[in-house]
Amino acid sequence: MRRRSLLLAAVPAGLVTLAGCGDDKSGRGKADTSSSPSATAGSAPPSPKIVEGPLPAITAGTGFGQKPTVAKGSGSPSKDLAVKTVIAGGGRSVAENDFIQAHYLGQIWDTAKVFDNSYDRKTPLLIQLRQGGIIDGWRYGLVGKKTGSRVLMSVPPTWGYGPQGNPQGGIKGTDTLVFVVDIENTFNGRSSAKGKDVAQDDADLPKVGTNTDGKAPSVDVPKAKAPSGLVARYIIEGDGPKVAADSTVLVQYKGVLWDTGKEFDSTYGRKQLTAFSLQQVVKGWAQGLTGKKVGSRVLVVVPPKLGYGDNPPAGGDIKKDSTLVFSVDILAKM
Repeated sequence: MRRRSLLLAAVPAGLVTLAGCGDDKSGRGKADTSSSPSATAGSAPPSPKIVEGPLPAITAGTGFGQKPTVAKGSGSPSKDLAVKTVIAGGGRSVAENDFIQAHYLGQIWDTAKVFDNSYDRKTPLLIQLRQGGIIDGWRYGLVGKKTGSRVLMSVPPTWGYGPQGNPQGGIKGTDTLVFVVDIENTFNGRSSAKGKDVAQDDADLPKVGTNTDGKAPSVDVPKAKAPSGLVARYIIEGDGPKVAADSTVLVQYKGVLWDTGKEFDSTYGRKQLTAFSLQQVVKGWAQGLTGKKVGSRVLVVVPPKLGYGDNPPAGGDIKKDSTLVFSVDILAKM
């Protein structure tokens, strides 16, 4: 099982109407929370004062994307949140509630003990900067920074794991944490696929809009019999890495019913992206997105046997034996 980041305060929400696997009759997959600490109980702490230091030096791996070595903290750390942009990027600015993709290393101020890093896993973290979703030091320290930036932070317990610490990571409730964060990308509700349009020349399949302005694409279902098998075709083909069967993906999507063309779910309507593991969704999604490239828009037609079959989610527009049609923009993966 892939090791989860210690940074998580809670597991990112998956699809509500699509999540479901195995024998889980509720329609939802069960997220793996075994190695992710829960959000701190009680009210959130006040916004921190952000200062420039003190901060330990980065002594090796000083380039963006290189695994850094960081010196032990000298003297007492600040009681405030210390943040320094070590390398200034020129990309889009990060905003609160954005999803970010970043490599990072975290260590303890007093001992320089590294408790977590993504560089060794060779997979950047994909996470939302929302309250309760990640430690507050990241949520406050990274907002306003630009993609392509390397940020060095010193996070006291108040905006880290609080007085309970994180026993799994060997972090005490009195430990100040030091992070190096390389911000690779940021995504929000206006993010779209980026790539080359692919011809849609099968009149018996839905036609999907190719706009990339962050607005929901049109999905026009033909007056034809629904296919009996899974359909997964590029509408826009990106040039990113391929999605694996066990990947976690960040997506924009829109779902309509084949029989009526009625929309039953959409991230565009909620103005909120969704991240989920392909091991936690219906088989049609898992099979349809596996092997597709990040940056792409994909038409996925899910027959009942790979969707909900005779057990649709209660209270929704999806009925027994419904064929489902989706436009899915794959924005990122981990």
